[in-house]
Amino acid sequence: MRLDLLAALSGVLISLQSRANGELSHRLNNGLEAALISFGSGLLVLILISLFIPGISGGAKKLRTAARTGLLPKNRLFAGVLGASFVAVQTQMVPLLGVAVFSVASIAGQTGASLGVDRLGLTGGGKKHITVRRVAAAVITVLAVLISAWDRIDAKNLSFISVLIAGIAGGIVGIQRAFNGQINEHSGQSFTTSLLNFATGTSALFLALVLGTLTHRAHFTSLPNGPWWIYTGGTIGMLYVAFTSTIVQHLGVLTFTLFSIGGQLVGALIIDLVVPTHGVSVSWYLVGGIVMTYNAKSPK
Repeated sequence: MRLDLLAALSGVLISLQSRANGELSHRLNNGLEAALISFGSGLLVLILISLFIPGISGGAKKLRTAARTGLLPKNRLFAGVLGASFVAVQTQMVPLLGVAVFSVASIAGQTGASLGVDRLGLTGGGKKHITVRRVAAAVITVLAVLISAWDRIDAKNLSFISVLIAGIAGGIVGIQRAFNGQINEHSGQSFTTSLLNFATGTSALFLALVLGTLTHRAHFTSLPNGPWWIYTGGTIGMLYVAFTSTIVQHLGVLTFTLFSIGGQLVGALIIDLVVPTHGVSVSWYLVGGIVMTYNAKSPK
């Protein structure tokens, strides 16, 4: 299968994960704990998988060697913390900005960071120059996301600082994807890359929740007896990281991000048709954004 189609499919996974995590967060009324449950469940699944796939431990040994010899900078091993940081910011900013504004701002940050990390060659797949075509493709895609979310944007009481923070959070995701590409290059095993991400991300979120509880800014909540699918976010995220860490190496972060965004919009359309969030219906703005996204030419 073509890598651009696989990148789009990964975007559909993001939409499914967002729907599951969003519903869990709503039922818990605790976004940070929902993120911890998502990361923690993904980590447990990966630990179970590692019992049956010997290559995962072999990949971990390769990573230790690469980090010890300096072939892989040690800070790359904390890519999962970047992902956890994004989730932590997301849980704080979405209530202030709304999902639509946060999505547009974070995706703008992702595409901007993607141009930079590709130029620096941080994915392990070589450097990619910033060209007019690549910038145009990025701008068109961000505009497509803006159009798709237009009817859900509430421009009242928007804070520039909050929007800026959302954009920076998106930039963090772009950097994380690049780091995962480097990790996967040295591990040679995508599930090892996922395991490392979820181990560091779960640890960071657990520490954040404990500190939040001690300072009375967060709390632990009992788990809801909701539908089974609200607990699938971690498993979907595990598949996403394993799935994409290899693709990013070959496509580069920008191309991967643009196709992935298109997949996210398609996934959002499917969710709105099959299992919509309460009060949300299919919008022609969303359909128009999807058409615009896939009419944007792929950057070279």
